[in-house]
Amino acid sequence: MSSSQVPAAGAPPVVSPARVLAGLCLLVPIVVVLWVPSYSKISPELGGMPFFYWYQLLWVPVSALFTGAAYLLIRRDEAARKAAPAVPVLPAQPSDGGRS
Repeated sequence: MSSSQVPAAGAPPVVSPARVLAGLCLLVPIVVVLWVPSYSKISPELGGMPFFYWYQLLWVPVSALFTGAAYLLIRRDEAARKAAPAVPVLPAQPSDGGRS
């Protein structure tokens, strides 16, 4: 980890609960749609359309809702980071152990 990626003391953690939840919001639609055996069937039909098709189409707006929720979580987390008090930078210690 480079020094630019290390959070300052007192700064919010890089991985916050909001970011984890946002990641889960993005992961749910992917896992559900890739788990084909869960919806690989014909019945029940909806308007004459087999379950296999309408289930996948149902996930289009549901995925948009999950993505929107992830966006809002990240946006709120970024706002909280910006509102956090600035951490003062301490002066660097001399490399000679203070014997100068």
